[in-house]
Amino acid sequence: MSEYNTYEELLAAITDDSGQEVKNPATDEVVGSYRVGSVADVNEAVAKARQAQAEFAKLSDEERCDLLLKAADAVEAAAEPLAQLLSREQGKPLNGPNARFEVGACSGWLRATASFEHPNYTAVDDDITAKVHYRPLGVVGAVGPWNWPMMITVWQIAPALRMGNTIVVKPSEYTPLSVLALVKVINSVLPEGLVQVVTGDGEVGAALTAHEDIDKIMFTGSTATGKKIVESSADNLTRVTLELGGNDAGILLDDVDPQAIAGDLFWGAFINTGQTCAAMKRLYVPESLYDSVIQALAEVAENSPMGVGTEEQNVLGPLQNHAQFEIVDKLVKAAKDSGARVVMGGDPDYDAPGNFYPTTLVADIDPDNPLVVEEQFGPALPIIKYTDLDWAIEQANKLDVGLGSSVWSADRERAREVAARLEAGTTWINSHGAVDPRVPFGGIKSSGYGVEFGTEGLKGLAYPHIING
Repeated sequence: MSEYNTYEELLAAITDDSGQEVKNPATDEVVGSYRVGSVADVNEAVAKARQAQAEFAKLSDEERCDLLLKAADAVEAAAEPLAQLLSREQGKPLNGPNARFEVGACSGWLRATASFEHPNYTAVDDDITAKVHYRPLGVVGAVGPWNWPMMITVWQIAPALRMGNTIVVKPSEYTPLSVLALVKVINSVLPEGLVQVVTGDGEVGAALTAHEDIDKIMFTGSTATGKKIVESSADNLTRVTLELGGNDAGILLDDVDPQAIAGDLFWGAFINTGQTCAAMKRLYVPESLYDSVIQALAEVAENSPMGVGTEEQNVLGPLQNHAQFEIVDKLVKAAKDSGARVVMGGDPDYDAPGNFYPTTLVADIDPDNPLVVEEQFGPALPIIKYTDLDWAIEQANKLDVGLGSSVWSADRERAREVAARLEAGTTWINSHGAVDPRVPFGGIKSSGYGVEFGTEGLKGLAYPHIING
């Protein structure tokens, strides 16, 4: 049993009635309120983390893994209250690859991170024995996004703790309650001071990333903010891992069966209502399959209900905030004005409550249209026709982002040959955006640097100490 068996109990544990209100992006109703942090809170949290880290680093790897497993148990015990809160604050539905899925991924990632082989190793030959020990860096400052607030926070917490660091988390000001609740649950089984949350705006985030006692920064968010973090960390030469924006391309080859792949194709683009860095944001389709692919996608979209997240039938929700709604709306309007064909959607009800933007498919669009070359981060997919595969590959590679990409083909070997020519941190075959805790994940170009997940991710939260001789 959890300390927080109901949504109401969990919300009460983190609510500050005199604080800042948070509204449900589906209904505009108040979800709860929280105390907004300050730069002074950052300083206090970092000092507390520094003090706790010295003792925590003395634990064995086995003991730290045991704590991660206990944290996973705690998340599982409070899974439904966490999902209910996440759905109300972020907007994502309970069902489908959404709120319950995200909470399940949190416990799964904690368990997986505890299972990885430790990166320590020994190099031996006739003349030398070199032992490589990965030591904790110290205190990690983690800044998270609003699209997957719980899951990405766990992506930051789990490897940091596994390698003996403490961590101070700064959630997005759009989704603070979800992160406060998650950390409340995790901290119910952890020693004090290992994981702390400081809420607030960009000033608080800047204070954390520029802090001289932060030894590592982990950031998931926009490329523009990532650049500011690099600048703010420069004076301290703080290590940084950045997972930034993307504009992932999917390329269909001419041997696919549109009906067979339509479901996976749809969710590759519209998972979390399109609010995913590694979602498919532009789709290149051969002319011979163009109309049939559009029809198949439209059929899936029509059978994927959008609405209030806590209503069990829904699998698509609102955009999390109105600023993002305006970005999507502006890009779709520009596509319409340019003569592109809106197959479905593109007609939001501006007077309705919430930030709902309808599932939108846009065809016959110029490959240089803003909806294609700018990251829309919402439920609008431009579908570009091609007759020359080399041209499609060139188009996929020409943008200054490279988080993910995908190739779809009935011939897996042929797909791999095309995939090898794409510039991205990950290229999926016959799927898009499916991350695995065992497999390194990160971007190239303006999509960031450094990797998360797996043993390679653990190395990013430590430094190698070589004992040679």
